[in-house]
Amino acid sequence: MKSPPLITAQQARAWDKQAREKFAVSTLVLMENAGRAVAHEALKVLKNKPKTIAVFCGKGNNAGDGFVAARHLLTSGIKCDIFLAGGIEDIGNEAKINLEILMRLREKIIEVGQNNLEKIRRGIIRARYSLVIDAILGVGLSGEVRGVCRDLIGIINSSKAYTLSVDIPSGLDATIGKILGCCVKADKTVTFVAKKRGMVLADGPKYCGRIVVRDLGIPSQNLLKA
Repeated sequence: MKSPPLITAQQARAWDKQAREKFAVSTLVLMENAGRAVAHEALKVLKNKPKTIAVFCGKGNNAGDGFVAARHLLTSGIKCDIFLAGGIEDIGNEAKINLEILMRLREKIIEVGQNNLEKIRRGIIRARYSLVIDAILGVGLSGEVRGVCRDLIGIINSSKAYTLSVDIPSGLDATIGKILGCCVKADKTVTFVAKKRGMVLADGPKYCGRIVVRDLGIPSQNLLKA
């Protein structure tokens, strides 16, 4: 039996483009499918635990997946505290649409900056979340993690909560498995279409935890032919 493929960050981006251009599946639909898959895995983790979680989001499409996951978890009766690395005005494109939905649902979005970082750190330690969702940085990361994102990764790693990463742990190079300054140490990573090569190389195995591959609404063999 042929082993499932391992893909690079470049291939992952190419397949997202192919989904849009060849199969007419918009980024918004891909984001919805990804976020729903993350919420599904989160519910498995929360089965016998208190139902309060923290969702940490960055600025790109990975954050959009996190916003969608939060919405589906809220629909399931799970209390979500949503933390944003930076300001609401920094979010664009499809991620902005999903953030707007949460805001129209009157969910509080906690913007994190250097001015309130220590307050946020203390609050997260006191909250004792059952689950943390890491949707800060995705497979597109190429440079070293800096600023508030770096601080939030440190907070997540100091938390005793079960950690679920979206697509890849924030800070891990998706192609070569190198830690780019710092990296979330996940208990489980929900990745899409196929495992990323960096998950099985270098530091990848130590930081990804259990890896679950979920589809994005297109049969994977169609994308894997690209």
